[in-house]
Amino acid sequence: MKRNILLFVIAGLCTLNVVGQQSQIPTPASHQLKWHEAEMGVVFHYDLHVFDGIKYGQGNNRIQPVEDYNIFNPTQLNTDQWVEAAAAAGAKFAVLTATHETGFALYQSDVNPYCLKAVKWRNGQGDIVRDFVNSCRKYGIMPGIYIGIRWNSLLGIHNFKAQGEGTFAHNRQQWYKRMCEGMVEELCSRYGELFMIWFDGGADDPQGDGPDVLPIVSRLQPNCLFYHNVDRADFRWGGSETGTVSYPCWSTFPYPYSHNKNLDTQRNHLQLLRNGDKDGKYWVPAMADAPLRGMNGRHEWFWEPDDEHAVYPVDSLMSMYRKSVGRNATLILGLTPDTCGLMPKPDVEVLQQWGKTIEQQFGKPLASASGKKKTISIRFNKKQPVNQCMIQENICNGQRVRKYEVQAKVNGRWQTVCRGESIGHKRIEEFPTVEATEFQLIINECVAQPDILNFSLYCI
Repeated sequence: MKRNILLFVIAGLCTLNVVGQQSQIPTPASHQLKWHEAEMGVVFHYDLHVFDGIKYGQGNNRIQPVEDYNIFNPTQLNTDQWVEAAAAAGAKFAVLTATHETGFALYQSDVNPYCLKAVKWRNGQGDIVRDFVNSCRKYGIMPGIYIGIRWNSLLGIHNFKAQGEGTFAHNRQQWYKRMCEGMVEELCSRYGELFMIWFDGGADDPQGDGPDVLPIVSRLQPNCLFYHNVDRADFRWGGSETGTVSYPCWSTFPYPYSHNKNLDTQRNHLQLLRNGDKDGKYWVPAMADAPLRGMNGRHEWFWEPDDEHAVYPVDSLMSMYRKSVGRNATLILGLTPDTCGLMPKPDVEVLQQWGKTIEQQFGKPLASASGKKKTISIRFNKKQPVNQCMIQENICNGQRVRKYEVQAKVNGRWQTVCRGESIGHKRIEEFPTVEATEFQLIINECVAQPDILNFSLYCI
């Protein structure tokens, strides 16, 4: 999946928590809090070109329609198998590409004729979006829908704009906007409550080339995450497709909404996407994303033949986890069903191993503590080897900590084992193994009273 972000500003709604009488600290809205708590999710990419036997070329795929759409024939399609694999990794939400760059829709659309009604598969009665949502609910995963409208190779839509000149292009543009609004109405009204509506690359400006989708989502899915158009975005892209974010990663941002073209030219914009702004007035948490098949020079969001060597091993996924979830971001991993309609065996196996490894390393801490104070201590009856810690703030009250350190008491003397800045929802620190009888988290700098939900120690 290529996001093709033109370095847009992406930001989210927030509320303000007044602390004392001097400062205002941004805090997450309820749907943004769910985003943090989920920590990990997946996005399933599926489209016509999965079936053409050709290596995916994004540039060509955006301008060259798939001539024979009846190549779409996943004879063993099983969304239960997809979602079960995601759940095994520890994902709490899953997103499906209802449409992508071809414009082909994976459901029974009444406004977009280029959809599953048009193919011979399942006699034109298939609805993969419905199958997917049902599977998510079966396995306790929150469902989301990805709607790609920025490109449509069949209809000649390039970067939101209908190709052509004069009245012809203008009329097609207006028709396309209405069709997109109709698809959003369908997808938001037919499948129950959704965790997220994701417009890849945004939905553009409704006063210009973009459809007016925010009122539809707000009316039909008032509790879901919206990502994004010029008026609202509930999280931000973290600046790369490596599944990692830079550190420190703050959940706050200096401006309130996305796609503001006057802000796109800011020299430090990409750095802000990566790090956020500790003094920002708006709550805009970070997303880290990557395809599972991203090794050995590959970066594949859609299934392609002979790409098993590109599946990330567990060690790489654990590093990704620590540099995303462990840096106050939410991780989204791209998964790729094959031509049969199944998640490939190598992908399923590594997801299962990854989930088990996360549980083994972080499922049961050696000890934990919490508190609303600047020093939080953990004591052991005897020396205990420790080489990583987890720290979590109560972000309902915002990100209050600015600097911290963790110390270990070794042979009666305190020594610092790690220090940092941003904590937020979750911070995971690794350090060389130290054996000590006592550890303490010290908040060296904060903007209000610290509120530490969790300080835990581990040894792997």
